[in-house]
Amino acid sequence: MDETGHRGGSKLRQRLYVILEAGKTGDRASVFFDWFMVGLILVNVAAFAAETDENVAAKFGAAFAVFNGLSIAIFTVEYLARLWVCIDHPPLQQYGPFAVRFRWAMTPSMLIDLAVILPFYLSLLVAVDLRVLRVFRLLRFLKLARFSPALDSLARVFQAERRAMMGALIVMLGLLVFSASVIYALEHEAQPEVFGSVPKSMWWALATLTTVGYGDVVPVTVLGKMFGGIVMIFGLGMFALPIAIVSSGFAREIHRRDFVVSWGMVARVPLFEGVKPAILADLVEILEAQVVDAGTVIAHRGDSADAMYFIVVGQVELAFEHRSIAVEEGDFFGEMALLDQRRRSATITTLSRCHLLRLSASDFRELISHHPHAHELILEAVRLRGLQFRVTDDIEQEVAEEKANQDE
Repeated sequence: MDETGHRGGSKLRQRLYVILEAGKTGDRASVFFDWFMVGLILVNVAAFAAETDENVAAKFGAAFAVFNGLSIAIFTVEYLARLWVCIDHPPLQQYGPFAVRFRWAMTPSMLIDLAVILPFYLSLLVAVDLRVLRVFRLLRFLKLARFSPALDSLARVFQAERRAMMGALIVMLGLLVFSASVIYALEHEAQPEVFGSVPKSMWWALATLTTVGYGDVVPVTVLGKMFGGIVMIFGLGMFALPIAIVSSGFAREIHRRDFVVSWGMVARVPLFEGVKPAILADLVEILEAQVVDAGTVIAHRGDSADAMYFIVVGQVELAFEHRSIAVEEGDFFGEMALLDQRRRSATITTLSRCHLLRLSASDFRELISHHPHAHELILEAVRLRGLQFRVTDDIEQEVAEEKANQDE
């Protein structure tokens, strides 16, 4: 029997997946684990730096060895646990357990985890210089990327701005080659040892364009110095361009999302359970994460409805004209805004601090243009929502009209 058939093991595995991979905001066990691992990694990096001091290493060598062994044990258990739970990762559920784990083991984050623990075990089998082994311990710092939402956001920025970054890189390389070629023509006779070729001249061009200015290689002719001044000015503008692209993109990403939206977080919204990986991938990109304090009015009855919300953590009250409904973690509200632009029929107020995922009507229309199945999911969810809260009269009529329009 496939291991997913063991109900107890499956529940434990799914719970561990939420803690290790899903990054569910508000889950205490997940937050504790992340903070614990970040602290352990930072202490390991500090221990690596301290151990390079011979006096400190001589005095606390035994303690460092015990701490390193304990850290390796924790990192090993973490690595094996991630391999065990990865079959619950939504994009990989179409493959068999072995294929899923192999694909997961080949991901960059898992390769970093393996590189952290593997040198230690290899040293038990093969004689390795301890100084070389210490350098590999610095790889543990790279594990921070897994636990840092800011680094995840930065990766999203590089992905989103890749075309602009590539354009800036091409301009920078062109400017580098141009500067090296001109300075070669102006200086190679006066200083053949440092400007004897274009490749040699590139060192000066790179140091000048980046405004580092080491001073080890400088032009001595009048024309060379004049051209060097021009290169400095161009360097200030062109080599600052990638920084501007990244900083503006990072600022937009931070203001758009209060926390990082992950695959596991979206997949565990009941509405999206079992949807195709392609739909999940697009949802991860377009859902806006918001953190709202308790007692906040998200919308008033009669307001124009332009988005629906999914509750990751917390509880929300929907106050209609004659009754109120409380919805909580895993539920959603404002779904009718996706079917048709309209006024809110309820005042929406948070009963506790909430972590919400917002899907705007415009983003939803773009989503269903690529994935019509997503529209069917929303329509069916609205129908079931009406049955659950016994408000089927208006909702079922609207859903029926929506389906009729589709058939036409």
